[in-house]
Amino acid sequence: MLPPGDAAMHVAKVLLESGHETYFAGGCVRDRLLGLEPTDHDIATSARPETVASLFPHARGVGAHFGVMLVPSGGHMIEVATFRSDGAYEDGRRPSEVSFGSAEADAQRRDFTINGLFEHPGTGEVIDFVGGRDDLDAGVLRAIGVPEDRIEEDRLRMLRAVRFSARFSLEIDPSTREAIIARSDRLGGVSRERVGHELRRMLGHPTRAIAAAMAESLRLDVSILGTGRVEGGLKRLELLDDQADWIDALTAWELDRGTAEAAGSPARLTEALILSNRELVDLEALLGIRQAILGRWTESSLAHRKRLAGRPQFARSLAIATVDESELCERVEAEFHGFRAEGLSPQPLIGGDDLLDAGLQAGPRFKAILDATYDAQLEGRVQDRASALEHALGLAGESGPGE
Repeated sequence: MLPPGDAAMHVAKVLLESGHETYFAGGCVRDRLLGLEPTDHDIATSARPETVASLFPHARGVGAHFGVMLVPSGGHMIEVATFRSDGAYEDGRRPSEVSFGSAEADAQRRDFTINGLFEHPGTGEVIDFVGGRDDLDAGVLRAIGVPEDRIEEDRLRMLRAVRFSARFSLEIDPSTREAIIARSDRLGGVSRERVGHELRRMLGHPTRAIAAAMAESLRLDVSILGTGRVEGGLKRLELLDDQADWIDALTAWELDRGTAEAAGSPARLTEALILSNRELVDLEALLGIRQAILGRWTESSLAHRKRLAGRPQFARSLAIATVDESELCERVEAEFHGFRAEGLSPQPLIGGDDLLDAGLQAGPRFKAILDATYDAQLEGRVQDRASALEHALGLAGESGPGE
């Protein structure tokens, strides 16, 4: 497998040697100018899709109507797009028609000037038709052309503006900012899958708190999350570890906004962002465990505390709860480390088969007996299989025969 840049360079050289004007385009050029390692290496070329297919027999079209092909190279899939101009955007996402044209026209159809840059693969020369290099130097995020037009073409660009601005420490140009604020409520009309995908990228990055604050200042947060905020400030979001999962950031943001504990919050976010089942389970667990730590930890039994500490979201919930009760959470963290040293969630000493072998009949109390015996194990009141079975049979005797 080749490094991604080398894989893209191979594709670009084939196109250049075949006589086609060809450039690296968009994000990879921007990232290199910022001194960052590009994650994607897209190519823009004068070659038509059918020509690309003839030069790369294993290429496949992912948007042939829009001139986009995926070319396998060195273990990677390189996106190769034909220079094009876009017609009217009738669905707020895709142009109704496109026409293949020049590199300059292709740059003019893009969203922001920092993403409209080209670079010659052979010479490294940066080709700038839109003033993107000056904007990068000045630390400005600016829509190409008329901001209102760029936003109406694809309203998700409002949220992308937030992500780019936060990630690259760019100030949004005043005219672009005004256009976003004036249309912030229209983000609600964008497909929730696309909004959710963009938010995952935004909240999954260490600049998440900056991005969230910007989204709020641009009045986008209501359209993103499906409700207005009650409180202000982002103290929980700001304190999250850089490596925190995006769903932890979403939970912290909801708590900071004062909307996390309202009835139906998980259902609202699932609908607004199309959360997966795993994400929904995580969200509910993070909120529930945090509440248990803050509300009942000191009064809970040792077994209950150990069960709670054994849940996979516990440490993440504790990090979020620290803002609310720092001294309590310090004590909880110390206790958690002690539990972990002993071994979190040990294997139960006995199970249902052991009770059946001992002559008990499965019934309404069966699970309760096993749970109570496991609590006794967690609290050190039973320490081996024999004492655990004796404890369970004692509980069964208290229940009465056949129960």
